Amino acid sequence: MKRFFTTLKNIWTIEELRKRILYTLGLLFIFRVGSFIPLPGVDPSKLTTPDNTGDLLGLINVFTGGAFNNAAIFALGIMPYITASIIVQLLGFAVPYFQRLQQKEGESGRKKLNQITRLLTVAITLVQGGGYLTYIRNILNAQAAGMPDSIFWISNIIVLSAGTVFAMWLGERITEKGIGNGVSLLITIGIIAALPVALISEFQLQITNSPILLVVELAALFFVVLATVAIVQAVRKIPIQFAKRMIGRGSDQMPASGVRDYIPLKLNAAGVMPIIFAQALMFLPATVVQFVAGDQSDLATSSFLQAMVNPFSAPYSIIYFFLILIFTYVYTALIVNPKQYAEYLKRQNAFIPGIKPGQPTADFIDATTSRITLPGSIALGLIAVLPAIAYAFGINQAFALFFGGTSLLILVAVVLDTLQQIESHLLMKKYDGLVKSGRIQGRNRLQSIGADM
Repeated sequence: MKRFFTTLKNIWTIEELRKRILYTLGLLFIFRVGSFIPLPGVDPSKLTTPDNTGDLLGLINVFTGGAFNNAAIFALGIMPYITASIIVQLLGFAVPYFQRLQQKEGESGRKKLNQITRLLTVAITLVQGGGYLTYIRNILNAQAAGMPDSIFWISNIIVLSAGTVFAMWLGERITEKGIGNGVSLLITIGIIAALPVALISEFQLQITNSPILLVVELAALFFVVLATVAIVQAVRKIPIQFAKRMIGRGSDQMPASGVRDYIPLKLNAAGVMPIIFAQALMFLPATVVQFVAGDQSDLATSSFLQAMVNPFSAPYSIIYFFLILIFTYVYTALIVNPKQYAEYLKRQNAFIPGIKPGQPTADFIDATTSRITLPGSIALGLIAVLPAIAYAFGINQAFALFFGGTSLLILVAVVLDTLQQIESHLLMKKYDGLVKSGRIQGRNRLQSIGADM
């Protein structure tokens, strides 16, 4: 504990790091304040939102820190920007123009992609904003206070779009002048904001029924977080060796020993993307339910569709698990390019011991990636369905969401990335990092080879 406070003191003594942290906290505070400012014409006291903890709207509400259910100016949050970024990234795999911008045009290409992403964000916000306003008016079930319908729609579309663009700007400023990835931190702060309420609800539920069960739940959550950290950081190290080279001049030349290093292949190279894709696909049955639920002629079919809408049901969890396995393989195949690794090693005059350069190297990396993707996809699928398992053991839905799924993966990944940046500043000033032992300090070296390609 003494060393922890010493590290905090060291952080505070580094002027640049202190300014970055305070700048980040200030912008995050602004984002949180905007989550409670209601849209024009919406009376928060009359806005009684339904319990949507377990559906798509509940997931959006978690990511926006409650702004969605509050009908706030940041109701859509940063989600349209995330959607636009995913679309542009997928286009980079399929459309030659976007491939050229990503791989060959360097900084100018990245600037063009950023501009396209911003424009696409505005377009997505306009579409999602219209659907959101329809949702709000159905909840209010009355005309907005002192405001005609046309004014309500036009003004709030503008406000929602401005709120999303402003949130995007906050994220970019945090990334540039603050600490950590700004967009990820905006999502993380929204997820963390829901934790106290969920924890208090679970505490009130279990403290009278079974206090021991509450302790078991917290211990289980602790070990789940540890396991998630291990999965996020796990890598398969493929050893590589650089060819010997001559150093010195003239008669003083002597062969230098071949330098050994390794290529880090992540166990979970796809990150949280398979869960996002699987969730998007699993939300389709909700549309079918709207047409079938009212027809009682086929009760079995209707019951099955109702179960497919409930993320805590067994049929949903089983199909969801296998979809994640499939999408993990698909997305890993898109982002991991064995031929690119082989070409990079050839350019650097390096090789994998026992493997011939060129196509054999690419085949070896491809086979290794396929082998480690199976346990990685299974682990990711288990993390995704853990909230349903926790709910089956009697944990309330809001708190069960923190036992796995997208929320936990985002929290762990963002916290690790932010810690890495803080430690980089500490190590540059010759201070010890936050974690003296472990893998956080060595992650820069693990990622160095992948970042060069």
